[in-house]
Amino acid sequence: MRIDVLSLFPPMFEGVFGESILKKAQEKKAVELNVINFRDFSPNRHNNVDDYPYGGGAGMVLKPEPIFEAIDHVTTSKASSPRIVLMCPQGERFTQRKAEELAKEEHLVFICGHYEGYDERIREHLVTDEISIGDFVLTGGELGAMVVIDSVVRLLPEVLGNEESSVKDSFSSGLLEHPHYTRPAEYKGMKVPSVLISGNHAHIEEWREKESLKRTWQRRPDLLTSYPLTDQHKKWIKEWEKDKNMLE
Repeated sequence: MRIDVLSLFPPMFEGVFGESILKKAQEKKAVELNVINFRDFSPNRHNNVDDYPYGGGAGMVLKPEPIFEAIDHVTTSKASSPRIVLMCPQGERFTQRKAEELAKEEHLVFICGHYEGYDERIREHLVTDEISIGDFVLTGGELGAMVVIDSVVRLLPEVLGNEESSVKDSFSSGLLEHPHYTRPAEYKGMKVPSVLISGNHAHIEEWREKESLKRTWQRRPDLLTSYPLTDQHKKWIKEWEKDKNMLE
């Protein structure tokens, strides 16, 4: 995969792209990460990339020319059209499903804005996707782009050490992930559930499935409205609901 990021502040990405999984992914040739300063594509000698909004109002608006020219630069000689992602608080709420969708692409381009907003022609004529990482406003799109890129790249083949890691992540299966434990088996009187050290893999898988469902039921019950519950799942939920009602 190739990922190009259009930003006014490329140094912000150096630490994120140069460490941990993103660094390893580049070393494994699973992804090529590039950051382009779209100020370099400004059409005037002052390198301005923003201007006052037509009709008046507070703030400055990103001009179309630098963004359009930068997109032309990163897409020249590419056989297939990239997905062009606009980081924007008005965009689609980012989810694991969206990450899985984007991870299937060969080329992604992220546009990170600043100031009051974008010239609408950027949104209408360039962008294929608009993404928001939450219902809040940041000073720019860089932090949001880092979050999305990290989420996408870790799904690429051979990036993670264990291919099952991403499959069993919270939200990937439709449920939150089950609890995890490691050595020592007992610490300050706190013990690891005996089933996990029993060696009985069938019982372990059942425990994990049950705990994953329970955690989802407790913390994100909204996810269960579209989850295909089995008869066993429904039985467990009834037991938890009964116990909860008794405590209340």
